[in-house]
Amino acid sequence: MPATNHDKIVVLDRDGVINQDSPDYIKSADEWLPIPRSIEAIAQLHQAGFLVAVATNQSGLARDYFDAFTLAQIHQKLAMTVEAAGGLVSGIFYCPHGPDDGCTCRKPGVGLLQQIEAELRVSLPGHCFIGDSLRDLQCARDYAMQPVLVLSGNGIKTREQLAENRLGDTPVFADLLDAVQQHILA
Repeated sequence: MPATNHDKIVVLDRDGVINQDSPDYIKSADEWLPIPRSIEAIAQLHQAGFLVAVATNQSGLARDYFDAFTLAQIHQKLAMTVEAAGGLVSGIFYCPHGPDDGCTCRKPGVGLLQQIEAELRVSLPGHCFIGDSLRDLQCARDYAMQPVLVLSGNGIKTREQLAENRLGDTPVFADLLDAVQQHILA
């Protein structure tokens, strides 16, 4: 059920933050494998009263690596895994476009954040967006959200790019659970 004026929300990237990333894309529910401790982190956020939304680029759709039904199966597995741990994902929002499609929803564009606000009836500026890529952090910054970097996924490479992209003050954590426990719930 959508929240109104909810003051506790966190936006998460998917691949590299919640689940293992792959240069070959996550193309099936069987390939979707949670990063250790990430599901526990989402459950802790939910139990502390936070809405959790996922914002993810899924250009594998545009590239015909998988179809919308398969993506729905992947997201169902994610949601069910979180629910089994006592958590809840309030919404999974994805961009189906390729990098050259010129859409506004592909991060670092902010279209997914606008979709989250409209569907969940929340205001995102000032809240945390946790990601592992420069695109995630730029998207957060451009929407007046607080970017948070995790070193899982592509985070180690991304950390090297922070200063040159006006993101030098971004908090950095080993993984999603550390970010949740040491920053959001601290």
